[in-house]
Amino acid sequence: MLDKNESVNKWRKDFMTEIFMLFLSIKGRINFYQLERYGKYTEQRYRQQFEKPFDFMELNKELAVSYGSGRFAIAFDPSYISKSGKDTPGLGRYWSGCAQSSKWGLEISGIAAVDVDNNFAFHLEAVQTPGSKGVPDTDENLLDWYGSVLHERKDTLAKLSPYIVADAYFAKKPFADVVLSMGMHLVSRLRDDADLRYLFSGEKSGKKGRPRKHDGKIDWAALKQDYFGIIKVDPKTTAYSAVVYSKAFKRNIKIACVFTTSEKGKVTHNIYFSTDLEMDASDIIKYYRSRFQIEFLYRDGKQHTGLEHSQARSENKLHFHFNTALTSINIARVCHWLNLPKEKREAFSMADVKTLYHNMLLLQRFIDVFAINPNKTKNQDIVKELIYYGTIAA
Repeated sequence: MLDKNESVNKWRKDFMTEIFMLFLSIKGRINFYQLERYGKYTEQRYRQQFEKPFDFMELNKELAVSYGSGRFAIAFDPSYISKSGKDTPGLGRYWSGCAQSSKWGLEISGIAAVDVDNNFAFHLEAVQTPGSKGVPDTDENLLDWYGSVLHERKDTLAKLSPYIVADAYFAKKPFADVVLSMGMHLVSRLRDDADLRYLFSGEKSGKKGRPRKHDGKIDWAALKQDYFGIIKVDPKTTAYSAVVYSKAFKRNIKIACVFTTSEKGKVTHNIYFSTDLEMDASDIIKYYRSRFQIEFLYRDGKQHTGLEHSQARSENKLHFHFNTALTSINIARVCHWLNLPKEKREAFSMADVKTLYHNMLLLQRFIDVFAINPNKTKNQDIVKELIYYGTIAA
């Protein structure tokens, strides 16, 4: 993938290969001091190289196109990053989904290409949120800034998918308008009590004035059954689909309302929607539910590839660290999961991959120091055993 980027010279390619291997190999905290201990270069060299820009979006797009199924949805989701101190750019109070409260730290706005058929998210790029009150010296609020992050990358995103998937927080008209201005469509979820109207399909009255457009507000407890298409998802789940008018968006949208009956007989409903009126209802549900794959990227990044370990206070260094941590997960998936036939894939374990690469790093050090020849026939089984030592799959 690095060879496809002509703007990256050989030295930079070697450095990026080294840094990805270290993020997959180092157990414990991953910072400049640790990189010096385990890597080839000095701490100062790593600091200097982290300051230089690198096109992570292009690299990850090539990974997705080369190894994905080709059926993607662009997932967008901010994530809270723990960070202490007072001088780091972008520090503020951000919502943490795990803590269900606002916490002091940083936030990244993550963009991922969710492979709908393989049920996996390829990280594309993470952009640090400038502050909880928007960009300084402008009237732009946080939601406007989120929209601008996507708009700046619209050419690359549109090549992967026409759909942007985001959670219910982004089901607002300003954000939807930005997505539509990009030539793409928004797939998201509405409030359970959203104000939606039936479209009028009766005969015209012939009277003066504007023709009637709507036929009353939708009451989810008493639906007009003949208006909706019905999909039986499973014995306890039924989806109702139709094109309706949304008062919040001031436009027609395609909805898929999923009714679920619990074991105790309680009926609940979730309203998913797409601004693409031709989108199949089952795809609306599938695309929205696939959005959660981006959360697994953040989970693996925080637990295994040092997403929250950076001690830098430079925006460039932080951007490089965040994206290296998440891109390393892409590389691990491609090398140890997507390269297998679909019927042979088992549950992917990032912990196993970390153990494997950590063993390889240590074993290579022993081989170099003791001048062992690992390619001898009698050594190959031993080397393989040591590489997989401690992995769950082994």
